[in-house]
Amino acid sequence: MLIAQVTDIHLGFDPDNPAEFNRQRLDQVLRTLHDGPNRPDLLLATGDLTDRGDADSYRRLADAFGQCAFPVWPCVGNHDDRANFAAHFPHIGQEDGFVHYVIALEGRRIIMLDTLEPDRHGGAFCERRAAWLNARLDEEAATPTLIVMHHPPVEVGIDWMNTHPEEPWVTRFAAAIANRTNVQAILCGHIHRAIAAPWNGTTIAICSSTAPQLALDLRPINPQSPDERPMIVADPPAFALHRWTQHGLVTHFETAGDHPTLAKFDARMQPMVRMMIDERPA
Repeated sequence: MLIAQVTDIHLGFDPDNPAEFNRQRLDQVLRTLHDGPNRPDLLLATGDLTDRGDADSYRRLADAFGQCAFPVWPCVGNHDDRANFAAHFPHIGQEDGFVHYVIALEGRRIIMLDTLEPDRHGGAFCERRAAWLNARLDEEAATPTLIVMHHPPVEVGIDWMNTHPEEPWVTRFAAAIANRTNVQAILCGHIHRAIAAPWNGTTIAICSSTAPQLALDLRPINPQSPDERPMIVADPPAFALHRWTQHGLVTHFETAGDHPTLAKFDARMQPMVRMMIDERPA
């Protein structure tokens, strides 16, 4: 199974502009997924779908996703609005006021979590959400499972965007997945950079954004002293491809746009390809 992931689309950053920069970047990624060699079986859109949570941005987002030849499953981030999201994605149910749900696949499951707390930039995971997740994990304790959420529960080293490892929501989420041997990975967004890290017995894979990315600067930051460091950079729009097999999850991070070809599979390259394939067990 091949799962694509996009995140941090921030549609509507340029309000009332149907040709806005962030929409162009999203469309570029969707074209790459649709027309390229790696068309996915499904697409996960992992939060900050819009920049301001306004209804028109969700309308335009639904239009963009409606052109995909594969199912699209979204979750919400800190820039999103649950009511406006629900109005334009009515097939995504809300339970107990949260946008969390299960995608049932053949012999596998994806659990989509809601880590939104209005007026908070960082993540949230309350007791009600923890109870819901525990119930979902308990009901199929042996089924291979991916957990998908906007906010990563891991400290990534970019000081102004970090999650503190002792935040209450992180502790609560960690307790919910403790000793769950079927949780094969946690897929996140929010950081606007591609990052992978081990965490509490599983792996966190953070997809970079279709919107502009964060500059990579691992120095501490003093909020009282602006130092002119770059914060946002316009690298090409990005996405992830997660190849989920019986052996687990393998993640590839990629960007949309031109990738000049330096070699191709032709007669000159054929001997090398045959040699490498022949080295493997039959």
